[in-house]
Amino acid sequence: MIQLAGATKRYGSFTAVDALDLEVPAGEVFGFLGANGAGKTTTLKMMSGILAPDAGRVTVAGIDMARDPVTAKRHLAFVPDRPYVYDKLTGQEFLRFSASLYGLAWSAVEARATELLELFELVAWQHELVEQYSHGMRQKLLLTASVLHRPKALLVDEPLVGLDPRGARLLKDMLRAYAALGNAVIMSTHTLETVEGTCDRIGIMKRGTLVASGTVPELRRWLRMPDAPLEQIFLHLTGETATRDVAEVLRA
Repeated sequence: MIQLAGATKRYGSFTAVDALDLEVPAGEVFGFLGANGAGKTTTLKMMSGILAPDAGRVTVAGIDMARDPVTAKRHLAFVPDRPYVYDKLTGQEFLRFSASLYGLAWSAVEARATELLELFELVAWQHELVEQYSHGMRQKLLLTASVLHRPKALLVDEPLVGLDPRGARLLKDMLRAYAALGNAVIMSTHTLETVEGTCDRIGIMKRGTLVASGTVPELRRWLRMPDAPLEQIFLHLTGETATRDVAEVLRA
């Protein structure tokens, strides 16, 4: 469904993503893990067409992003970690605007929008200005807008930020259900429990490189760590271990 072949992104002499090969098929939830600055968000932005790779190729539903970006983008949706929305629009007006970007008449998606608003408990707020929405409500509104056009690939960056436990549970159920409909879901997050409980496969990035990819059981077998929790696997692969004793630093 979405494929990266040798995708590379550089900023001057710094390589944010280095020759990344990855394929996420339809029906799968794929989770990206990595420390801050590992290249996860840059990868999602290349997948979505926001950033053009300096080398390599991105294809969505078999369509080359560089050759036909408009058609490729019609098949995907990207929800960033910061929910940027237009404050002076109401929730419903924002959804109407989002639908129009994909050439969809409001009459064709109004029923679907209402169902999604009900799912995320935003119906009572749909005629209120977005500037009155909390961070979590803005996130839910963006998620609603992202699936109005039924994209084949849904990309979400830190989707749980700002959501209460009920909203987080609802989102995880939604991502699983959306993949089960035959779509690809790619999620970047620091929440290991979410990845382990929601994703079919995970990819662990370190300094722009995908150092491991597979199911949690596969990673345990590969590392010969049969009983290791995901946190231990992540720290082992990324080398993200404390260099100083925490208690010692606090006492200093």
